[in-house]
Amino acid sequence: MSSPADGYFERGQSWPLESVRLRGILLECGLEEGLKWGKPCYMQDGKNIAIIQGMKDFLALMFFKGALMDDPADILVPPGPNSNSGRQIRFASMDDVAKSENSIKSYVQAALKIEEAGLKVEKADTPDLPAELLAKLAEDSELKTAFEALTPGRQRGYGLYIGGAKQSATRLARIEKHRPRILEGKGIHDR
Repeated sequence: MSSPADGYFERGQSWPLESVRLRGILLECGLEEGLKWGKPCYMQDGKNIAIIQGMKDFLALMFFKGALMDDPADILVPPGPNSNSGRQIRFASMDDVAKSENSIKSYVQAALKIEEAGLKVEKADTPDLPAELLAKLAEDSELKTAFEALTPGRQRGYGLYIGGAKQSATRLARIEKHRPRILEGKGIHDR
């Protein structure tokens, strides 16, 4: 039986042996395999459960609703500092994958129960925005209207990018630089 993800594994992406072993474990758990965002994605009834992510320094198995999962083996880590739902198990060798097989299977079962229960990760209604951006929105009604019309994800993206600058002057410069993009309804990563 062929899968849309076959090409990913045949091309020998980063961590090829570890990825194939991880794939086998996930398929043994009865998950459906697909290819999303260029990566092997594992689903149940069309709902995303986990995805294999080959990074430079490690191979990760990310659970989409990992923040809701218990972590008895203390192996789940957020993919980044601003991640609120996904959690990864990271592997640096074939031995890491082999040693974690039982934990992986038990975490998959926990993820399936979370999905079957219809649980969702609570997200903040409004993104945390830096003071400089809030002040600029208060004084520039055109910018405020355009910013409020952006999706919450795009608003959050700007908030993180602008707020990531250490100096107030840099945050202000970032606001001015991206004002035209906000007025066009584009997010920080849109082309």
